[in-house]
Amino acid sequence: MATVTPDSRVDVTLRPSTDADREFLVGLYGSTREEELAQVPWAPGQLEAFVRMQFTAQDTEYRRHNPHGSFDVVEVGGHPVGRLIVDRRPGDIRVVDVSLVPHARGAGIGTRLLGDLIEEARATGRIVSIHVEAHNRAAELYARLGLAVVADLGVYRRMEWTG
Repeated sequence: MATVTPDSRVDVTLRPSTDADREFLVGLYGSTREEELAQVPWAPGQLEAFVRMQFTAQDTEYRRHNPHGSFDVVEVGGHPVGRLIVDRRPGDIRVVDVSLVPHARGAGIGTRLLGDLIEEARATGRIVSIHVEAHNRAAELYARLGLAVVADLGVYRRMEWTG
């Protein structure tokens, strides 16, 4: 697939995810773990079953810990390219997850999504926070947007934008 380029001619929109998005979201989840999962010699069908099980567990936990969160599908030009899960708390806009399909990564979509959240935080007097794996390349994007590491939690780091 071609790389997605969000410019003035392409609409990046959010819409609430529904049960009809499940297959897309499972595939998206699998794409975020592709490199890691490629290291295991899976029996036929085992990888797909594992990805589905892990996605279900993650989704269940995200919904349990963020019952008032927004669980959105990211679309570009009317086509799903990712998900954004945000829990807007009294003093914190918590980015629970932001994921994009491989062909949409590096095209500025994440910058646009997080930039909008930072503007919302600025307007409402809140911070933006996210937990990111220590070696996740997305941490560079977050730092470029003004989020700083405020806690090293071993595998994860908590990053915050405080204005």
